[in-house]
Amino acid sequence: MFKKFIRKPNILQIAAILLFSAGIVTGMSLRSHAATNTDAAAAAQQAVTTPTEHVSWESCLISGSNIVIKGKMDGKITPSDTEIGADTEFYLLELEPYTDSIANKRNIAHIPKSDSVEFTIPYDTGNGTNRLYNKFLVCVWTGKTYKVVSDVIYVTNPEAVAQYKDAFKNPLTKKGLLVELPQISDAFSLGVHNVIVNIPFDSFIGDGIDYQYEGETYHFDKNVVAVYDKTISTYSNKSMNVTAVLLNRKSAKAPELIAPGTVDVNGINYYNFNAGTEKGCKYLRAIASFLASRYTGKNADVGLVQNWIVGNEINNQHWNYVGASDINTYMKEYERGFRVIYNAIKSQQANARVYFSLDNNWNQGNDNKLIYTAKATLDAAAAAFSAHGNIDWGLAYHAYPVPSVEPEFWDDAATGQVTNNISTTKVINFANLSLLTDYMQKPAMLDRSGKVRHIILSEIGFSSQSQTRGSVEKEQAAAFAYAYYIADSNPYIDAFILTRQIDAPGETKSGLALGLWTTNVKEGEALKPYSAKYIWDVFKHIDDKKTSLQYTEFAKKIIGINKWSDVIPNFRLRSME
Repeated sequence: MFKKFIRKPNILQIAAILLFSAGIVTGMSLRSHAATNTDAAAAAQQAVTTPTEHVSWESCLISGSNIVIKGKMDGKITPSDTEIGADTEFYLLELEPYTDSIANKRNIAHIPKSDSVEFTIPYDTGNGTNRLYNKFLVCVWTGKTYKVVSDVIYVTNPEAVAQYKDAFKNPLTKKGLLVELPQISDAFSLGVHNVIVNIPFDSFIGDGIDYQYEGETYHFDKNVVAVYDKTISTYSNKSMNVTAVLLNRKSAKAPELIAPGTVDVNGINYYNFNAGTEKGCKYLRAIASFLASRYTGKNADVGLVQNWIVGNEINNQHWNYVGASDINTYMKEYERGFRVIYNAIKSQQANARVYFSLDNNWNQGNDNKLIYTAKATLDAAAAAFSAHGNIDWGLAYHAYPVPSVEPEFWDDAATGQVTNNISTTKVINFANLSLLTDYMQKPAMLDRSGKVRHIILSEIGFSSQSQTRGSVEKEQAAAFAYAYYIADSNPYIDAFILTRQIDAPGETKSGLALGLWTTNVKEGEALKPYSAKYIWDVFKHIDDKKTSLQYTEFAKKIIGINKWSDVIPNFRLRSME
């Protein structure tokens, strides 16, 4: 006899049993089938006899106190006079996000087979939890076991249960900067409107704050939270749009955040978020929910975060390590964690925006083990999210020049890595940025409403030191001006966030003097400005219509142009040239 998992019935289930005994069909599960992988005879039969049904999903939406899941059947219904087709029902199974097997799972609803498929189930499970993070699939009953006839689908509108539904507050301009908090007065004088804050999840684990979520208590470090409260509120209280980059470090404080068996590798900075175990999944959703419920802007002493980036440059496992795997296997695990974090954030802040980030290696660098092209990663992500319930993910892109140690990007075609062909260009940066936004307008890339997704340029930098020419401060400033005008004139780019306010000594040693300021501190010390570079004034005035063109006039000679509108389609300041 198959093992059965008996749950205490809730009121809806008791009502359903009564209705069934009266001969009334309902959407609640009344069948006692339990999936198993132990019947060898059934497995052998399935090898030669396979259901002809397949269900393609259309939606999985929270609607009031229910979840309504809709799809359509492809193919034909298996003939009822065959053993495998004798049962004429579709069965809905529910899986936790960390589970892929249907073994020992029981159906939670069933309906007669038909071309139109629709299940209605309660949002709450009846045992103090809900189905916000779970995934669902359809099976047929072979007489001995379940056979899966659909892909999985997740809830795609977690914002339906959000407490905070304030509209997204658009920043005044696209101009942004990686700011050092002690130099906040400099950032204010520069008129920064977008900022980046890095948030490693493990740093929050500690004592001082108890957070209740889904019936469990989580303990967060009061001192760490206080630092983030001060940082984020300082920015957002000055109308700066805060983008938080969520990162996953390996730490003894939070081993659950790393997939079991993940090996230590020299040079790996961050790891994929672990949603493949029950503990890992619970910690992810608790931390993400805590952050999103805290940084809502309702408390001026805490502040507001509106943009959330899950991981960094995920096409390179140097920043998001899982272990050697092909792109589809890798994306399966990334999607699992992304959806948990996405649903946790959006179920708190309805209009928050959640992104993943890519580097500029559009068609190069792929070994299909640890590094994937940006295009392959983007395509795999879009396909996975579409197949399992399309959500409104956004793209955070890093459009560095090539090589990154030289500021000029307008001559990058000479490297052979940058072309104006989406299929052949190895790199997409500011020299051919329209290729990216054109690609994001393709039907397969559109959001749930059919619109182009939100795109931000969340990390951009131009060096003021050339390895062959020495100081190139004016070239750095010219590159910034040109790049900003390109982004500002592209309607599909929401933000341009420059890296960084002050040179980082470690980066400078590698030829990347990316700051608006030089510094004379040593590596490992807190960054302090020493002298402002030529780019400082250009950055300050770039988004001021009255003075912008005056402060960028010098750049035309460096770039070799007469007018900005000659090289930038739809240049926003065209009428003022």
